[in-house]
Order: sequence, then structure tokens, then C-alpha cells
Amino acid sequence: MELLGFPERTALIRRATARLCLRLGWAPLHEVRLANGRRADILALQPGGGFICIEVKSGLRDYLSDGKWTEYQPFCDQFFFAVDCDFPQEILPPETGLIVCADREAEVLRDPPASRLPPARRKALMERFAWLAAGRLAAMEDPMGVSGLMLALNDD
Repeated sequence: MELLGFPERTALIRRATARLCLRLGWAPLHEVRLANGRRADILALQPGGGFICIEVKSGLRDYLSDGKWTEYQPFCDQFFFAVDCDFPQEILPPETGLIVCADREAEVLRDPPASRLPPARRKALMERFAWLAAGRLAAMEDPMGVSGLMLALNDD
């Protein structure tokens, strides 16, 4: 991948990963605040109601400076790291999934083990996902009309 700055590299990885999610039939939602206060880079809803959390890492420094990835796992059925093809993949924990991006494409190189969210947490996460997605769509149509809803969703 060409030499890019941190924000540009992150954006390319996120876009390629979101495209992969759509190809796989998953509905990706970016920047989702979880009940523990963490914000998932991508939370994807699978057919059947499963949740996948994807943490985008733009480089080694980004990965080494952020050790909170284990705090996302209680809020998903599967957890993946998404990196570009220049990332040193061998340092990523083997118990996590791995998505590798090159240019505007991405592929799953390793599936993580699946676990099942407790029913109450799944229900709460499903409601949050639905409200957040609907609020973002409504904001595209009427930004001023939904500003209060978006503020409430971001403060949870």
C-alpha cells in the first residue's frame, strides 16, 4: 500500500472491510458505542442476528498503543482485526479473526472461534444497532430534525 497518513490508511481499511461485510451478507455499522463505553470501529450484524466486532488497525503503532480490544469481546459473537497487507500479522493474537485489506478489497484470512452473546445483551445490542442505524439514515434526510436523537444515542 502506498505511503499514507494514519487517517487515510484507517479510512481505506475501514471502507474495504465494510465492502467485505456487505459481500458476506453482513450489515456493517461504523463507530458504535458499546454499553461499556468502548466504541467499535465496525459492528456488523449477520443474518440470524449474530454480531461481529471489527477493530481496524492502521499500523503497528496503532495496535501497540491500544490494548483494549479484549473489552469488545463481551459485545460480539466473533471478533476480528482488520489490517492492511503491510501489517505484521504474526503479532496479532491467534484467537482473533483476521481481515486483510489491499487497495479497496479485503478478505477474511482467519475466522475466530464463535461464542454466543447472552440473550439479554443480544437484545440490548440489537435495539441499539437498530436505533443507531435508523437515526443515521434519518439524519441524512433531515439533519436538524434528528439532532436530539443522535445526541441521546451517543451519550448512552
